[in-house]
Amino acid sequence: MLFVRLAAIVLGLLAIAAPALAAPPPVEAYGKLPAVEQVRLSPSGQRYAFIAVIGEQRRLVAVTADGETPLYATNLGTTKVWDVHWVDDDHLLVTLFHTSNLPWIYGVRVHKAEFINVLSINVKTGSAIAVFQGHPEVADMIVGAYGVAQVGGRLYGYFGGITYDGGSKVGSDIVLTHGWPDLYRVDLDTGAISIAAHGDEQAKGWVVGPDGQVLARSSYNSTTGAWQVRTGAAGGRVLASGVSKIEAVTEMTRGRNPDTIVIKRPTPAPGSEYVELDTTGKTPDQVLDETTAGLVLDPRTGLLIGVEQRGDQHYDQFFDPGAQARFRGATKAFPGLTYQLLSFTPGLAQMMIKTSGTDDPGTIWLVDTKTGKADPIGHDYPAIRPADVGTVEMVDWRAGDGLVIHGVLSLPPGREAKNLPVIIMPHGGPELRDYAEFYWWAQLFASHGYAVLQPNFRGSSGYGDSFRNAGFGEWGRKMQTDTSDGLAALVKRGIADPKRACIVGWSFGGYIAEAGVTIQHGLYRCSVSMAGISDTSLFLGYLNDIQMGGDDIWQRYVKAYLGVSGVSDPVLDQISPAKHAAEADAPMLLLHGKDDTIVPFAHSVAMERAMRAAGKDVTFVPLAGADHWLLHEDTRLAMAKASLEFVLKHNPPDPEP
Repeated sequence: MLFVRLAAIVLGLLAIAAPALAAPPPVEAYGKLPAVEQVRLSPSGQRYAFIAVIGEQRRLVAVTADGETPLYATNLGTTKVWDVHWVDDDHLLVTLFHTSNLPWIYGVRVHKAEFINVLSINVKTGSAIAVFQGHPEVADMIVGAYGVAQVGGRLYGYFGGITYDGGSKVGSDIVLTHGWPDLYRVDLDTGAISIAAHGDEQAKGWVVGPDGQVLARSSYNSTTGAWQVRTGAAGGRVLASGVSKIEAVTEMTRGRNPDTIVIKRPTPAPGSEYVELDTTGKTPDQVLDETTAGLVLDPRTGLLIGVEQRGDQHYDQFFDPGAQARFRGATKAFPGLTYQLLSFTPGLAQMMIKTSGTDDPGTIWLVDTKTGKADPIGHDYPAIRPADVGTVEMVDWRAGDGLVIHGVLSLPPGREAKNLPVIIMPHGGPELRDYAEFYWWAQLFASHGYAVLQPNFRGSSGYGDSFRNAGFGEWGRKMQTDTSDGLAALVKRGIADPKRACIVGWSFGGYIAEAGVTIQHGLYRCSVSMAGISDTSLFLGYLNDIQMGGDDIWQRYVKAYLGVSGVSDPVLDQISPAKHAAEADAPMLLLHGKDDTIVPFAHSVAMERAMRAAGKDVTFVPLAGADHWLLHEDTRLAMAKASLEFVLKHNPPDPEP
């Protein structure tokens, strides 16, 4: 049986169901990090890796698929892991995040940032090396990962690294005279490095072929918006080019054969499209289907073998008919659930699939298409029973101007969907979206009797460029009313009580939550903002500081959503919650990580100060050591407890049925 014995013991103990109780699971059941995550099959399917909570320890574990041999295990402690990836059956690449101050650049100390590091683990020998560690000529971080290749019997990874150029020091800190990376070839067993391609101020990325040769590089001129993709390491023949002020080539990878690459290039709309380019010039460009939302690569070769299609389900379309049939057959086993393909073996003989949604708080399945079996090997939230999860479904409504808006509705289990207290929970981004899946924060409120609506307002991703572009100029305007129109739709359907609504959001969703009781009025009984943007002028100023005064693509992109010309545009005050604190008509809870590098902690400080100066009801919970995503369990749990207590106080639910 392919069920791993070690994992079965650990995860089986974690997944023991609690006895039937009327009371919802405790906050800890939702607020803790998932009990198992990053479950990944090796390319052969003969082993897999995962992160699991074993006892009180978070551990990274690799085991053989028959359960006979534990291959590797290490305690992670509070290490923030972003991704686990098998290179081959012996090597794991583990992507880590840590918060630190940026180095000195041009003699100026810039803001804190999230640094990315990668560990290469050989599960056969038990050795682990950190990319660039022990190489003082390169900054201790990676700036992009560009694939792997086997050359001369050695396994190499290709990573962007900022090369020190002999600059001076300020104290013990090295002063960088530039911030762009070179492309390094890194031996994944010894850590030895060599430069594979030199970068420059405009270089943005590379594609490395299966033989280790650089197939192409992309560049972007931040001033003019001109972009190019050229062949080779130094920039040879132009494969594609154009001009875009708010888009660049955001993805480049290997194509369907060793001579082609796939890029996500800007279009005039504005927008972007996936196109396959032949580096030899023998075949014309091939634009992939407009519904393509992502790429699926072969786990062994890195070649393109399928695409993720746009829609309300994570659906992959494979070019090989046999693989497509196996994928379609596997997903039919999970009707009514949202599923996601986590990893797979060539031809999809075996798949690791995650499901969640109605009656499912998150389950990891090992699917074997040869035997026709699907074995559950772990649960995200083992203390939450299927019966604790109510209906999770996609819903839609029309905005005030007639545009159709979609969202996710989570209903409390065991209650009639009638006249319920409601939580409106807009997502971050703003160019992100929500799916009809188990989301721990939404389900925490649903478990206490609230209907929870997660609106995919205009400007969200996943619905095409025109829907995204409809959000430009609508920050604090129609994006805001799309959200409140969703509340009105639930009231019209009889699901929600209009007098018992709160708005709760994170990041850009936190902005919408703050604006919902300062710029909008008469809608919500309370507002909860986690890492929210309270002052749009302050936010643009922060982006300007990061670029040390330069106008870059990210600033232009944000200004497009804001609909402003620059940091001094008077419109910014009109759409900044902190500037309208005196108009707040409901209590507000502010939560913010002190190490937030995306939305600075200063935003919640400013919002609290403005609310208190206006004599308004505000509570501020600073989260020491917390980043923007709350990847440390203690800070995530603190946020969960504070947000639930606040909403229970100001918008109490119905008694238990």
